[in-house]
Amino acid sequence: MIQKTIFTGICLFALFLSACSQTETSNTGTSSSSTPAASNGSAQGEATTKAPPADVVRAVPATVEIKAGGSAEASIKLTIASGYHINANPPSFSYLKATELSVEPSGGVTPGKPVYPSSVTRKFGFSKDPLAVYEGETEIKLPLSVAGNAQKGTQTLNGKLRIQACDEEACYPPRTIETLIPVTIK
Repeated sequence: MIQKTIFTGICLFALFLSACSQTETSNTGTSSSSTPAASNGSAQGEATTKAPPADVVRAVPATVEIKAGGSAEASIKLTIASGYHINANPPSFSYLKATELSVEPSGGVTPGKPVYPSSVTRKFGFSKDPLAVYEGETEIKLPLSVAGNAQKGTQTLNGKLRIQACDEEACYPPRTIETLIPVTIK
């Protein structure tokens, strides 16, 4: 009797594990991951373990020419793949991960506060409220000022663009895109 009970318990446990593993694969499209998981139905900026393709968001800065002692505006063009969006800055709700650009000063070039583009407001399956997002192509502007004694020539400003890509049903883990902004001082 005891052996039959133990055998039944082991069989039920194995069946349970099998069912759990099939559910995990069908919900996320991946096997288990060390990335923190959240439900796909969350609008609270939480992410699924499924990762989007690496090129969902591309950031391409234009070369900026500035005279020593002058100022100019850098432009970083964002291209967001069809079917995806990123949260606007400012985001619709404080718990959402805003798109943020940070750039370090270098060689006499000082970046100002980024100017984020206007957003579009959309309704998604994972949120009961419409959200302010960026889709398609858009542009972030970055004011730059150059010291009067800055060395002439070309240099690169190191920037980090923090984004969280989402599709119609879920958001993915936030990531940082390294962005190199070429600046020519004349």
